[in-house]
Amino acid sequence: MIKPTRRSVFFISDGTGISAETLGLNLLAHFPGVEFHQVRMPFIDSPEKARACLPAINKAAQEDGLRPILLMTFVNEDVSVEFCHADALCLDFFKTFIGPLGQELGMLPTRSIGQGRRVVDNSVYRHRMEAVNYSLEHDDGASERHLSEAEVILVGVSRSGKTPTSLYLAMQFGIRAANYPLIPEDFERGKLPSVLDQYRKKLFGLTIRPERLHEIRSERRPNSKYASLDNCRLEVKQAEQLMHRENIRWLDSTTRSIEEIAAKVMQECGLDGHVG
Repeated sequence: MIKPTRRSVFFISDGTGISAETLGLNLLAHFPGVEFHQVRMPFIDSPEKARACLPAINKAAQEDGLRPILLMTFVNEDVSVEFCHADALCLDFFKTFIGPLGQELGMLPTRSIGQGRRVVDNSVYRHRMEAVNYSLEHDDGASERHLSEAEVILVGVSRSGKTPTSLYLAMQFGIRAANYPLIPEDFERGKLPSVLDQYRKKLFGLTIRPERLHEIRSERRPNSKYASLDNCRLEVKQAEQLMHRENIRWLDSTTRSIEEIAAKVMQECGLDGHVG
């Protein structure tokens, strides 16, 4: 069996490509030993546009010495069939699942782009957008207004994953998630920020390994005390001690994906989400 360390992957769609990428990344996650070079090709909605993609795919095959993987979502078979001419493994999600599903339901599927958005009704969409706006307004302790409306408040040191988790909860599940940083002044006092006292039941903490925090902070502010490994070790240690002392539920975000972190937050906090 060939065990490549690097493989080119193309996410291709006649729409935005979000479905192809989301499904594809979940599949690729099962092969952690491979470094995947990802290329996105959205809005390929005609055979002509499809044929124009083939040189780039074949070039990747030549450079890698292995055929690329094409993860595709097409409603128009006249477009998807063009990729069969590429030197690649073609996996069309819609072709794999839509046909059998149509047979089971006893009906022909529609052949128009963007049908997935119609499954979610307008009220759910509005709820999610309101949640996103709320999370943006309450990112990194930026606002204390309407904090009582938060369904969860994430706390942790700077760059521990609070912001992406908050936005993911809002976008995917319509959950109003605020986040608040734990800073050296809090550690010196040995207490949570006073504004959070009345919302203790909504608090959930994120921590991270100091070495990984050092890497992340160094990308933002290299050679600073903020990013130094010693400072990262101190902040993480003090934050974990504070969360333990204040009886706050928390988890280590170092090796977890945003999806995993969000799922754990929802489970621990008893949140069901608002998905229709």
